[in-house]
Amino acid sequence: MNTTVLRKDSTRSPAPPPMTAGEERRRPGRALRTVGRVALYVALTGVALLILLPFIWMLISSVKADRDVFTVPIEWVPQEYHWDNFSRIWTDIPLAAYLGNSLFLSVVITFLQVLTGSFAAYGFAKMRFPGRDLLFAGDIATIAVPWQAYMIPQYIIMQKLGLVNTHLSLILLQAFGAFGVFLMRQFYLTIPDEISEAARLDGLSEYGIWARIILPLSKPALASLALLTFVNTWNDYMGPFIYLTDNSLWTVQLGLRSFIGQYDAQYAMIMTGSVLSILPIILVFLLGQRYFVRGIATTGVKG
Repeated sequence: MNTTVLRKDSTRSPAPPPMTAGEERRRPGRALRTVGRVALYVALTGVALLILLPFIWMLISSVKADRDVFTVPIEWVPQEYHWDNFSRIWTDIPLAAYLGNSLFLSVVITFLQVLTGSFAAYGFAKMRFPGRDLLFAGDIATIAVPWQAYMIPQYIIMQKLGLVNTHLSLILLQAFGAFGVFLMRQFYLTIPDEISEAARLDGLSEYGIWARIILPLSKPALASLALLTFVNTWNDYMGPFIYLTDNSLWTVQLGLRSFIGQYDAQYAMIMTGSVLSILPIILVFLLGQRYFVRGIATTGVKG
């Protein structure tokens, strides 16, 4: 009888070892961290929804009738869906031409700003010459000057050159930006100077160092500058409004003004055009977001 009892007791799983005092103290801490993380995610989700709320309203309004866009309270679920808005807009206004003009200006200006900004930033970051820091400070100081302060002199210059009502006027005025120089210079400072010195000892010129060494290492910063410039140029309204008077030269931002009449406005079509106008920006951001995040994260960190 005793042998049987002992044999049964031997088949039982061993009891877990008792928790130490340190493990007992860490368990409440882990629970609190988990609760805090969940609360943080919930808060971030709520903030994201608040930020996206205007875009959601714009998307819903794009398939409404004009009379239903500004109803009070807001109809988040329309009673009638006017999907034909997305087909009508192409015939009501020359939207394809407007999108083409916006794309042309955005691509050309972005290319020129990336080219000039990266080239000037190389001189400020990797070359030594008298007055370099003073010249860079003067260049950066122009960022603080509002565009309205020199808007009229710029227009007079373009008028004297006969470039008003041409895309070339906008291209020349926006081909260079102090912000791009600042952004690229801060990134170039993170690249060790020993790389440039080694290239100079090998006989590579400054142009070769910039084109063959610095630029390939600066893809995140170049992508960040290109994305920011593209978005700003695409969304620009005042520049085209001032310099472009011919309807065939209008950008999409000016083209949407066609739906605003003297006594009323086609609000649903404006929302439809706005939805179509942000699609290229979303596509560009999705393609370059990896480099964009890396470029913003590393800019300004000198290593």
